[in-house]
Amino acid sequence: MIRFIKVDELLHVRNEVLREGKLTLDECRFPSDDNEGNFHLGYFVNDELACIASFHPQSYGEFNGTGYQLRGMATIEKYRGQGFGNQLVNFALVYLRGQKADYLWCNARKKAVHFYNNLGFEVVLPEFEVPGIGPHYVMYVKIR
Repeated sequence: MIRFIKVDELLHVRNEVLREGKLTLDECRFPSDDNEGNFHLGYFVNDELACIASFHPQSYGEFNGTGYQLRGMATIEKYRGQGFGNQLVNFALVYLRGQKADYLWCNARKKAVHFYNNLGFEVVLPEFEVPGIGPHYVMYVKIR
């Protein structure tokens, strides 16, 4: 089941999946977490949070219209490959269409490019390095 959640509910997943459990929960907060218009989604299996993603209004480059950035997409290891991330992003795209957003973009880890391609995202910039994390690509999908 997908539901809107508070940032405090997802920090442990961010830390476990995206930071290999090396940070405190407060260090896993993004500066944009509490921005106006921001929202966080969680996919729950029974009562366990299996997959998360955060979205905030943020334009990118020369793209026109209202943009949102997807950040902190993460799925607990035992739930990977079951389509939960796909369902979560598709839920967000439908919701953002209702919010009159024009596009969604993200900084995708190199190993996640195939996942985002399957959701309709395309690479819009060459590979770049996020210090301490690794290679990424900027990816984009048109919503409306």
